[in-house]
Amino acid sequence: MLDNLVAAFWLVAEPSTLLSIVAASMFGFVVGALPGLTATMAVALMVPITFLLSPIAAIASIVAAAAMCIAAGDIPGALLRMPGTPASAAYVEEAHALSRKGDAGFVLGTSAFFSMVGGVVGTLVLILASPLLANFALRFSGFEFFWLGCLGLSCAVFVATDDVLKGMASLMIGLLIATVGMDFGTGYPRFTMGTYVLMDGVSFIPALIGMFALPEILRSLVAPAETHRVAQTSFREAWGKVFGAARRYWFVALRGSGLGTVLGALPGAGADIASWISFALAKRFSKEPEKWGKGHIEGIVAGSSSNNAALAGAWIPALVFAIPGDTITAIAIGVLYLKGLNPGPTVFINNADLIYAVFLVFLIANLLLLPFGMLSMKIASLVLRMPRNLIMPALLVLAATGAFAIDNHASGILIMLALGVLAFGMESAGLPLAPAVLGIVLGKIVEQNLIQSLISSQGNLLAFFERPIAGVLGVVTIIVWTLPLFRLLRNRLRPARAETHDGAHR
Repeated sequence: MLDNLVAAFWLVAEPSTLLSIVAASMFGFVVGALPGLTATMAVALMVPITFLLSPIAAIASIVAAAAMCIAAGDIPGALLRMPGTPASAAYVEEAHALSRKGDAGFVLGTSAFFSMVGGVVGTLVLILASPLLANFALRFSGFEFFWLGCLGLSCAVFVATDDVLKGMASLMIGLLIATVGMDFGTGYPRFTMGTYVLMDGVSFIPALIGMFALPEILRSLVAPAETHRVAQTSFREAWGKVFGAARRYWFVALRGSGLGTVLGALPGAGADIASWISFALAKRFSKEPEKWGKGHIEGIVAGSSSNNAALAGAWIPALVFAIPGDTITAIAIGVLYLKGLNPGPTVFINNADLIYAVFLVFLIANLLLLPFGMLSMKIASLVLRMPRNLIMPALLVLAATGAFAIDNHASGILIMLALGVLAFGMESAGLPLAPAVLGIVLGKIVEQNLIQSLISSQGNLLAFFERPIAGVLGVVTIIVWTLPLFRLLRNRLRPARAETHDGAHR
């Protein structure tokens, strides 16, 4: 192993490789900071350039661009309430609320620092436990993914406001939106209104942009006096707060990093689900519940550490079994094959030095998040000096561009506008947006795995509990669902018992 690490160090230390890492990081930073442009899109745009690079430089550019893109997605979320990438959506409300208090630099510094922490932890797990975690990931079938999706939907109760009924109503709206498109089992079109553009369902990125960006723009038009420019703390003060958060929430960061790595290793889970579940767990077990919803840094620590850890985790099944953990590693596997590196169990024997070089690239790419985080804080100070009446039109142009760029079709803009108006109405009625977004993200995953599992088991519901991992996830999910009902019954029975006891005593 030591010999392989030394050989890998010299491969990574080549000027062309280091230049590729820096250039790809800059590219990923720009793409991530533009709302609607995802990490997958950044990696896809890098593919033609990788033909000109050496194998390690090609993989290095993909790793660096993806890591930087996910981290940079927090910039428009904090400043403009418009997530740059889907992985940033979970904690965008907390980030923007905290920025409005004058802590935009604190938010962006925290995001960069804990994205680095999550990425480094994920990389260390990738190095030490790749075969073990990959073997665990391969045991997941449709049954396990169904229960995992249901468990993720349960997070709606935690990410919502204190009103559980409003949170559930918002979740139902999100699940209803997720049913648009062709039925997974029969291929029958549902709620498509006779147009082919909705056959594949509501495109998630335009929906995300519309639900978070358009309400801000509409509010600035309807009630301009209620909107105000976000303030900014000094650079030194912001970093002092970041290190204070690191001392206070170190366990939250480690939990988010570990959870992100495990969920990232599951094919199809990815950084988006990891971020939501980590955020929900942090809110559920927080010692400061009164701060949530008003701008609390703990949620940003949990979300940003988990989504970058999930990126590293997704490479575990990709390298060990050539099974992509997400869309980014699916593209990367294609590049590996093009470069003559065949991922699979033998890659650690035939190309051990190159694999360890990939591990080193992961570490370098994540360490670069810190200086780029400092750059994002400088950008924030420039953006925040701009008058709001100039920011809103630019925000609308960026939102429309991002919505159009996903499919290169005007339908993305229409989806953005429709769901933006819907979100504006929901917020006016006091319904939180986070559960609705969660429903859109997980609705298709739950439905597809439910139908696939029912077909494979010929409708046998007990099959959902027969496999060990599925059984455990199913029991945990049912407990999470029934616990609030037991608490409600207990709280209602207590007054009745108290009245009976008082009557008997008299």
